[in-house]
Amino acid sequence: MAIADVAAPLGQGFHALAPGDLAAVVTALEMREPPASLKRLVPEADVPLQLVRWKAAEPAKYRLLYRRVGAKWLWWSRLAMDDAALAAIIHDSDVELYAVADRAGVEVGMLELDFRTGGEAEIAFFGLIPGATGKGFGKWLMRRALQRAWGREGVSRVWVHTCTLDGPSALPFYMAQGFVPYARFVEVFPDPRGLGLLGEEAPQVPVLG
Repeated sequence: MAIADVAAPLGQGFHALAPGDLAAVVTALEMREPPASLKRLVPEADVPLQLVRWKAAEPAKYRLLYRRVGAKWLWWSRLAMDDAALAAIIHDSDVELYAVADRAGVEVGMLELDFRTGGEAEIAFFGLIPGATGKGFGKWLMRRALQRAWGREGVSRVWVHTCTLDGPSALPFYMAQGFVPYARFVEVFPDPRGLGLLGEEAPQVPVLG
């Protein structure tokens, strides 16, 4: 169906957003047991990356990496938090935060695991900066994520979510790693660029007006 005039009544199934809002379809995925691939020895000498645990990271340092990884996909929720609220999460003993660093020590990605719900591990944030994608490093990072998630005593479920603002390969990637979609919902939120939290890093999502 073509929408020729936004002032005209919308067809069934269409919902107008308030000026300045964005909407995304979110898919939640879960894994109820470790994939068999985690038990196999995988040579990784050629992967020029390492995970570096960030304990008690400064909020400003965290936001810088968060933005480098996620600005293209309009990650914004952590940018809207003040220092105290952000620190309460990333300094929690049941939250594990890692930077992905290259051989020169430059951070090129991030991994955040949230164990605050008993028996569960959420892959809260997972990603590489644009220049590090498309090289097969995502599989390496996911393997590391799952090893740590399933390595925590008492974990019986690992879950993650992605949305239609993420790269088109995100959902197929998670499914290929063994995650099974179990829920879908719509999230409506203010455009973070309109709030001044982000600039023009996501040209694939036009700013209206």
